[in-house]
Amino acid sequence: MMRAEIATSTVDGNAAAGLLWDVFEADVTALIAVCGGCHEGAPVAEAVVEIDDTAAIVRCRACTHTLFTVLRHEGGVRLVIGTLHEIVRP
Repeated sequence: MMRAEIATSTVDGNAAAGLLWDVFEADVTALIAVCGGCHEGAPVAEAVVEIDDTAAIVRCRACTHTLFTVLRHEGGVRLVIGTLHEIVRP
């Protein structure tokens, strides 16, 4: 569960690079995430992220819909897709 005092602070997508590496075993911050809500596309590095030690909520910079969430737990890391329409190479 995300700690409330950190959940209110936001950073860019680069802050989630470590958690994303645990999922994809690659740096995916340069990939373009297309929001299923507003259909805007931008690099993952430019997304708005709420992060703490166990989770990163990655949001569309244009409309703030949740693109995806990365959760770290005892068994590993889990990726939960939100309104992410697609992710493509630039």
